[in-house]
Amino acid sequence: MSAQYPLAALEPHRTVEVPGAALAVSRHREPRADLPPALFVHGLGGSADNWLELLDRLADDVDGEAVDLPGFGHSAPPLDGNLSLSGHVRAVIGYLEETDRGPVHLFGNSLGGAVAVRLAALRPDLVRSLTLISPALPELPPQRTAWSTGLLAVPGVAELVRRRGPAADPETATADLLRLVYADPTGIPADRRARAVAEYRRRTALPYALGVLAASARGIVGAYTERGEQSLWRQAEQVPVPVLLVYGLKDKLVSYRSARRACAAFRDARLLVLPDSGHVAMLEHPEPVARAARELLAEVDGRG
Repeated sequence: MSAQYPLAALEPHRTVEVPGAALAVSRHREPRADLPPALFVHGLGGSADNWLELLDRLADDVDGEAVDLPGFGHSAPPLDGNLSLSGHVRAVIGYLEETDRGPVHLFGNSLGGAVAVRLAALRPDLVRSLTLISPALPELPPQRTAWSTGLLAVPGVAELVRRRGPAADPETATADLLRLVYADPTGIPADRRARAVAEYRRRTALPYALGVLAASARGIVGAYTERGEQSLWRQAEQVPVPVLLVYGLKDKLVSYRSARRACAAFRDARLLVLPDSGHVAMLEHPEPVARAARELLAEVDGRG
């Protein structure tokens, strides 16, 4: 369960210009040049704020920054409209090259996990380790509870939703989303729930928000069908750095059954299973996630 006390919010984001996009990048503490750099990448519909709890717990272990993928959080959509998985990967690579922060300890949740896998396979020089929380690796057939995400990717569905207007007030709509990604939403602290409602209100007022969500969902579905060298499972086999895999047994979007294949695919993998966690373990159970991440960091940085 996440912390029951309010955490200091992320510092006001800064904007980093990368080829074809402008990314909002946030941090929780002042820069620490004495600590190894880390980058945190959120999932579909999320933002840098999803990492606040984990950033707080790892503040003495990494110099962490969290990025808003193009079109999400406070980042504008990409200039070319490319919201495919590879488009998001290109943006994150652009950030790492522009800021010269690599190689980093790379953290990814869901869509961000798929981004991290492809990035590490294509540019291992930019990555020290991977921590993947419910990564969106191809799972066929997907869980029945994940069909809503796939439906959003169907052409025309997003436009239909837009024309019908908001189906519920922000509090109700946010509660529905939290039930989807948490195993037990009753344990969500009041400040975290309030931030989620405020972000839902802000996002629904943006004219591009629903289109970005739908296009990125199509990007995930498209990545599930890629074969050959572009296959995410093939790219997982090419990742040379140590990997921490985190799965929740009560995840409604990414099934724990993917864990066995993931452990076999990555060359150097270790697994953390949280019996009472859903899709966002870094929010629901930040303490055990931070503990496992800290062990990986110590192992990797100890190797030099």
